[in-house]
Amino acid sequence: MATISGPLTGDDKTTTVQALQGALMDLIDLSLVAKQSHWNVIGSHFRPIHLQLDEVTDLAREHADTVAERIVALGANPDGRAATIAKSTKLPQPELGWIEDGKVVATFTDLLDGISRRMRERIDATEESDQVTQDILIAVTQDIEKQRWMFQAQR
Repeated sequence: MATISGPLTGDDKTTTVQALQGALMDLIDLSLVAKQSHWNVIGSHFRPIHLQLDEVTDLAREHADTVAERIVALGANPDGRAATIAKSTKLPQPELGWIEDGKVVATFTDLLDGISRRMRERIDATEESDQVTQDILIAVTQDIEKQRWMFQAQR
């Protein structure tokens, strides 16, 4: 069986893959939380929030794929299994049932703020180990922070 090798070794590979795996967990769970909220949001601002949650889902899925493929390019295996996400997520989970639009806005502002902070830590961690990965994480953070701003503006 053939294996995939990558350009990094030792501590650089370990640091980089850990940063990417953490980002993958955040992004996969973000797509799930956004879709769950999308289905259950109610209130006078339902329509724009419903649509914005689709934007968040789409960007999270797109970035998750890029991040997972970077892990593979480095010669490691991404782990996006449901059990892994459930065990390691740092995202607050939405309530079961209808969620008022104001609560969705507040929750996503805070949730995206937390992801942004963790992404910035990962950017710092990969500065020396792999600037290609750092660039990917910067792009993810840019989109996360844009969405945070758009939710925060609705408060």
